[in-house]
Amino acid sequence: MIKIGQKPLISIIINCRNGSKFLKECVRSVLIQSYRNWEIIFFDNSSTDNSLDIIKNFKDKRIKIFLNKKKSFLNLYDARNVAVKKTHGEFITFIDVDDIWKKNKLIEQIKLLSKKPLNKIIYSNYQILKNKSKKLFPAHKKLLPSGFITQELLNNYCVGLPTLLISKKIFSKYKFNKKYNIIGDFDLIIRLSKKYEIIAIQKSLAIYRLHSNNLSVKNLDSYIEELSSWLKKNKNKKYNFSLLNYYLLKLRIKKFIKKLL
Repeated sequence: MIKIGQKPLISIIINCRNGSKFLKECVRSVLIQSYRNWEIIFFDNSSTDNSLDIIKNFKDKRIKIFLNKKKSFLNLYDARNVAVKKTHGEFITFIDVDDIWKKNKLIEQIKLLSKKPLNKIIYSNYQILKNKSKKLFPAHKKLLPSGFITQELLNNYCVGLPTLLISKKIFSKYKFNKKYNIIGDFDLIIRLSKKYEIIAIQKSLAIYRLHSNNLSVKNLDSYIEELSSWLKKNKNKKYNFSLLNYYLLKLRIKKFIKKLL
């Protein structure tokens, strides 16, 4: 239970593979957080650019750097699992190298924990930054759902990874599926939503940068393949998958049109 005035340690996971282009802005958005009791777990996944030099230039003892010691780089969600094992915080949150947090991201979530002490998973709205236009757009205009929201998430998945705050205890039972490279957070949150209430903050607390190197944009074929495989394995009579199937159909149409151009 988090009581008013308590300041639990929050572990912030930054997984990085060749993220030098946006890394400084990402880390600075953590450093300016109004909530101060945190650690950064920076896991470098065999980067070949100057990402390591950039992170080492931030002289803050709360930044802890770990390297992939395997010969080849890991799948993204395998790397996330490795990073989770390095954490010491009571709560875990994620920010990727191309994402940005609003200054009050962590404090808003900690305040909510003091009001809803049984809650273990919190997310919020966020904004989308289109890198070419430099304009911000709200990710979700409708009210975000709270509670046991599995069906709502299958209808319209609205949980942005950089907005999440999750109790570390959950990761003793659940892990990211390391076979995924794109939909691993979707898969994990759907599984968690069947067991835990998920609470929404309606404010936008993060910025998701949309650019040509986003994995879901760059690897449309893999995105379709992973989502199609997930649907085949997870369909059951308890939930309605029609809207998710429709979304998958739109992705296939998009892929077809791209091939024609």
